[in-house]
Amino acid sequence: PNTVSIKSMFTRNISLNTPIVSAAMDTVTEFRMAIAIAREGGIGVIHKNMSIKEQAKQVKKVKRSEAGMILEPVTISASQTVLDANKLM
Repeated sequence: PNTVSIKSMFTRNISLNTPIVSAAMDTVTEFRMAIAIAREGGIGVIHKNMSIKEQAKQVKKVKRSEAGMILEPVTISASQTVLDANKLM
């Protein structure tokens, strides 16, 4: 049939449209891979070989990348510098 569902449960509360999970390895999954996998219906597990602060930062990047749209854009005024912008991101 042309309407086959391969939807799977990752946890009791998290379903995946595509049953693909990237490995939580430092050579495999950081925020870029997690975003790419999520856009295809899977999930990327951010590895733990980084500080908790960096891990949280990467998870935030994944969450903010939903559907390729920036849901919480970072803005600066015309008088601010690139350094100011980098500090905010």
